[in-house]
Amino acid sequence: MSTPLEVEPGSSSAQPEAVLEGVRKIEGRSLWQISWIRLKRDKIALAGGAFVVLLILVAIFAPLICKIVGVTPNDFHQDLVDPSLQTPLGNLGGMSADHPLGVEPVNGRDILARILYGARISLLIAVLATALSVVIGVAMGVIAGYFGGWIDTLISRLMDIFLAFPLVLFALALVGAVPDSILGLEGDPLRVALIVFIIGFFSWPYIGRIIRGQTLSLREREFVDAARSLGARRPYILFTELLPNLIAPILVYATLLIPTNVLFEAGLSYLGVGVRPPTASWGDMLSIAANWYQVNPTYMLWPGLAIFVTVLAFNLFGDGLRDALDPRSR
Repeated sequence: MSTPLEVEPGSSSAQPEAVLEGVRKIEGRSLWQISWIRLKRDKIALAGGAFVVLLILVAIFAPLICKIVGVTPNDFHQDLVDPSLQTPLGNLGGMSADHPLGVEPVNGRDILARILYGARISLLIAVLATALSVVIGVAMGVIAGYFGGWIDTLISRLMDIFLAFPLVLFALALVGAVPDSILGLEGDPLRVALIVFIIGFFSWPYIGRIIRGQTLSLREREFVDAARSLGARRPYILFTELLPNLIAPILVYATLLIPTNVLFEAGLSYLGVGVRPPTASWGDMLSIAANWYQVNPTYMLWPGLAIFVTVLAFNLFGDGLRDALDPRSR
């Protein structure tokens, strides 16, 4: 027979309240809170997002920044250009305290100011074109995926037709054929509206296919069947049950589509069908710099670097956002 264990007085009967005292309550987290926690762990994605925010602020406050620095985008400084060679005086394209990134050949316009103002055009067109693509693509994708049948077939064939368009050639032809004034718009507003329409209207099938596939999967889920069994009508199911569950792929695709549109706008400006001079545009600056890269390579460096860093930042942030919202995609 074994000897009973000796128990110290007061240590044998701990109260449940005493055991649980000091233990933190476990709180539930929403999907967005969990995604934010994952995103915060991705330092590269946060760096890309921080640069995107900085770029947006720079584009918004470009006039104020130029005023503080003391530069302007369209003023000529021909006293800073060699009259015989038409190249900037001094080293590194005329870089100085007054012109930190140097000046353009021939006319001597400040490069820093034109880079800042060019960011406004690139981001404005890219964001508006992305918004147009997302609105059309989400609407068509949800309708095709939810209703199915002949509606799905019709919309799917329409997507195939739009995807078959040679977008660059179509943009070149359309912009060149449009008159100088339409519906009260002229000049740069007309060009911006036209480019936004071309990019956004003919790019929606890409996101439309993604949303259609997601909708086909969601419409068979239990919560949709439960809504139907309770007598919910189609508009309620579409806007209350389906669309909230499509926000994540919509956000991810939008962040990845914006840099593509930045490149597309720069390409159109490079080909001469973007905004018209003297309005600053990164693509137009690259087009001019192509004629001077042998004698003034720094002029090509700055707009090219601006496009590269902008696209890289958006892509890094978009990849991090995709991993945060859907860890299975890693």
